[in-house]
Amino acid sequence: MTYGPRRGRIPRPGRTARIVLCSFAGLMLLVGGAAAYTWHRLNHNITGVELGSLLTPAASATSDLNILVVGSDSRAGKNASRAGGGDDTGRSDTTLLLHVYAGRKKATLVSIPRDTIVDRPACTTTSGRKLTAREGVMFNSVYETGGAPCTVATVEALSGGLRVNHYVEVGFNGFAELMDALGGADVTLAKPIDDKESGLHLPAGKHHLDGQQALDLVRTRHGVGNGSDLGRIQLQHQFLTALIGRVAGGKLLTDPARLFDVADAATKSLTADSSLAHVGDLASLAYSMRGLGARDVQMVTLPAQLEQGDEDRLVPDAARVAKVWGALKADRPVPEDALSGTASGPNGIGQVVMPG
Repeated sequence: MTYGPRRGRIPRPGRTARIVLCSFAGLMLLVGGAAAYTWHRLNHNITGVELGSLLTPAASATSDLNILVVGSDSRAGKNASRAGGGDDTGRSDTTLLLHVYAGRKKATLVSIPRDTIVDRPACTTTSGRKLTAREGVMFNSVYETGGAPCTVATVEALSGGLRVNHYVEVGFNGFAELMDALGGADVTLAKPIDDKESGLHLPAGKHHLDGQQALDLVRTRHGVGNGSDLGRIQLQHQFLTALIGRVAGGKLLTDPARLFDVADAATKSLTADSSLAHVGDLASLAYSMRGLGARDVQMVTLPAQLEQGDEDRLVPDAARVAKVWGALKADRPVPEDALSGTASGPNGIGQVVMPG
């Protein structure tokens, strides 16, 4: 089993959590009444969604935990300027199931390719509309049709009954503003990217990307790998590893003003289930995972193969998919033999670094 790469010493998350709390407490004492405004602003950034009995509360503060994270490609509001306008009915551009093991010191992140063919169970949308079950639909169409409730129900059905504890959704604008607040990202390209779909055009070599360019890069699929969603997921995993390391950096955590900018950006365009739709609830969840570091996260792509003759369709590898979900339901790391069935090649991105 291989966890995230070691690119140098990463501060222990327990220390990280204490620095964050102390910095925030100090900031509150220094600015007095402005602290109330800060707290209100961050809370106001977050949108809540009621999922009720679809979610299963965690048994304890250190029990295993499943968080479904969705990146929506909706063009509504500020997302339109980030994605070129168009239909404001979003699909799940990126979907991640984060399984945090009991004790919350290690985790596995499973990317579900958006082009995967799945069976959508009967479900009820956020507006209360009841949808009948459908077989053989594209995974990313589930969000478009049924929103968060149907996405949760589909992931639970796809996993054979793995229960989701929390739901978090991020829009285009929120990701781009977060990247700008963090100072962008440095990438090295082994070959040029020329993707008219995402609007990203970069020659081979080293580049510093701002928030919009970073968004275009993590969304590109025709510019990396074999043009399927699999190469793009590899790239997203590289970005996530760099992002975790950057957020845990000491310079950020000891700069209250910069820390607020990052927190403000991170909560913009954020939708969370009602039990997380408050800064205090998010902080409590983060504190419960204080023993978790970037090197402790196993990155997994749900095993699938390209459908013959169609690079826009992925067929799940049933045997290996069962091993992935079986391991997580038993609260064990995903075995290596469950991962070798995912067809993907080099994505052409040599390195992703977020400067400190």
